[in-house]
Amino acid sequence: MASPGLFRGWFGVRRELSKQRQLTLTVFSFLLPIVLWCVVSYVPWIWHPDMELQVSADREGVTTVFTSGDHVSKEFFPTFVEAVREENAAVVAAVSAGEPLAGSKRKNQKLLRHIGSIAVEEGWLDHDDGQNDELIYGVWRDLATGARSSEILSEENHQIVKKNWAVLGALSPEFEYKQLPEEPLLKLVPQAVPANPVYLPAPDQVIKTGWRDFTAEPRNDGSTMGERYRSSLKVIFKGFVWACIVGLPIGILCGTYDFFAKLFEPFTDFFRYMPAPTFSTLLVAILAADGAPKVALVFIGTVPHMILMISKTTRLLDASLLEAAQTLGAKPKQLLSKVVVPGILPNLYNDLRILLGWAWTWLVIAELIGVKSGLTEFIETQGRYRNFDRVFPIIILIGVTGFVTDQILAWLHGVLFPWLGQSGKVSRAVASFATWPVRTVAEAARERIAADEKATAERRAARINDTP
Repeated sequence: MASPGLFRGWFGVRRELSKQRQLTLTVFSFLLPIVLWCVVSYVPWIWHPDMELQVSADREGVTTVFTSGDHVSKEFFPTFVEAVREENAAVVAAVSAGEPLAGSKRKNQKLLRHIGSIAVEEGWLDHDDGQNDELIYGVWRDLATGARSSEILSEENHQIVKKNWAVLGALSPEFEYKQLPEEPLLKLVPQAVPANPVYLPAPDQVIKTGWRDFTAEPRNDGSTMGERYRSSLKVIFKGFVWACIVGLPIGILCGTYDFFAKLFEPFTDFFRYMPAPTFSTLLVAILAADGAPKVALVFIGTVPHMILMISKTTRLLDASLLEAAQTLGAKPKQLLSKVVVPGILPNLYNDLRILLGWAWTWLVIAELIGVKSGLTEFIETQGRYRNFDRVFPIIILIGVTGFVTDQILAWLHGVLFPWLGQSGKVSRAVASFATWPVRTVAEAARERIAADEKATAERRAARINDTP
């Protein structure tokens, strides 16, 4: 049995863990969901309600064409396989009877392309060549003659490839649409592996698809993923900067002077309950449909909360600092610029970190108004076609960007505000600069007091000398 002392260092009430244990728990914080995701994705008996197709297939009389990567339920898959086998059996029986079934060159051309996904998965063809008829025709030839061997393709499908090539090769060794037979060829029998639902792709699919999307060249003058990423960053940071320009001074004034608090806060408190997306149509009408309304939406969604949060932070400033400055002779304007602002800077910085994360939550909605753009356009398009293996990398990218940005800002907090616990030459230099306004007020007050005391002493000495 484990000793109670073994866990005492981990579960101390209101006690901070050691740096090593903090790091260990931080690593596990990220590893646990990844491990859970891998277990669910790769352990067959845990949870795999779908079957992911490895070979494209279709059926007569059914308009739906299943391509490689599509998901079907485990209950439907055996029925699907059996239906294709029955169609192949009917083709073989008709040929044996000397009465081939009616077909078309076009249908056979589509059927040949079904092997393209296997060729791409094996690395014989690039993803963009999966519909190249000449290259695909060569794959059929190579598989039938033994020049290539696929570990993915089942033995049943290998035999179908050989039977089809016996017909195709007799007509033409190279692809010629005019030489394709009219009679139906045998269909590849659907193959599949157990899989998660389509909305939860496996980690390896997400990595491979994400890498392909981020390294692919854009088509039809489209945007690269890097360009989409930069576009989204501009929307976020422009909207946040404008929110700071407006929200910071108003929030500080509201927290310092009751006049501004009663003037701005009631309406701001009312306005923050209005959902920012409701202004999207109005913003497009005013600012046109390009990037401006997107930035404006981030601004509208962030600035009301910024004003109220900063005013609250300003009110939390220790009143004794104001009293001390007044005692030393600080004037009202000096209280604001040289006591209030420097005094709230550490907490103000943390507020802005939180509010930047809040601004990120408006990205998806902002990029959907007007002309769709950035990462959100890609998410919306791929989600519509249920390509969630292409959606997950973007979601992860947004999360990583926000997290890394926040960690950098957290590190800078210790550099910019060293009197809260950091040390070092840079920290001391920053501390000296940041506290200079307060020190200036104190020194000026001390000089004024010393001058007053000196003048009083001189007047007293003069009266004593004048006394007979």
